[in-house]
Amino acid sequence: MNKYLEQLVQLSKYDSKISAYEPQIENEKAKLAVFLQTAESISSSIDATHAEIDDLKSKRTKNNIHLSELKVKLDEITKKNNVVQNEKELKALQLEEEIAKEQISFANEEISRLDDLMQSKEAYVKELEDKLAQEKEEINDLQVAVDNAIEDLNKDRNNVYQERAVLLEQFDNKILTFYEKIRRWAKDKAVVPVRKQACYGCYMKINDKAYADVIKAEEIVNCPHCGRILYKEVESEEA
Repeated sequence: MNKYLEQLVQLSKYDSKISAYEPQIENEKAKLAVFLQTAESISSSIDATHAEIDDLKSKRTKNNIHLSELKVKLDEITKKNNVVQNEKELKALQLEEEIAKEQISFANEEISRLDDLMQSKEAYVKELEDKLAQEKEEINDLQVAVDNAIEDLNKDRNNVYQERAVLLEQFDNKILTFYEKIRRWAKDKAVVPVRKQACYGCYMKINDKAYADVIKAEEIVNCPHCGRILYKEVESEEA
């Protein structure tokens, strides 16, 4: 194989390896992101439930105030009963007393209902807090695993960068410029193999002359359709 073509094939493989590391690193981060998102959702639910409990407490306070006012009103009605002048006034006071007692009964029922709701909400918050604590523990364990995995990937990537740098020292500048020009649009498929007489960049069949030149590997051959650099794989690699 032509020396420059061999270098281009190797450089392309290094670049493909380097490009493959970023998705792997993002995949590791995504594992942690799922747990963090779950923890954030639980935390939001806890905050929302606390807000609901505060609202229930506010309503309970208002009912207690109203209950106190009604009891004062009953005391006033009792005092008025002692100085009632006629039956009409008595009936009016009795009606007022009956309404006040009904309101007191309703206020007590409402306070009881609010207490039950608060108890239920507080139990739910406790359940969520336990779940959040467990989630955070799992996040801490996963964080260590993800950090280690990313560190290993970065080490491997740096090794490939170093090998690539060594290769670049041997490169002809014109050949490198030619490769980078194609790579700007072809990305990691600037140099592709020919299989079954087809370019494995655009998957178009190449003509017999171009195919013969690729097999000879004496010159750098571009795909007549897409312009990518072509090479013929060795038998074991092709298989």
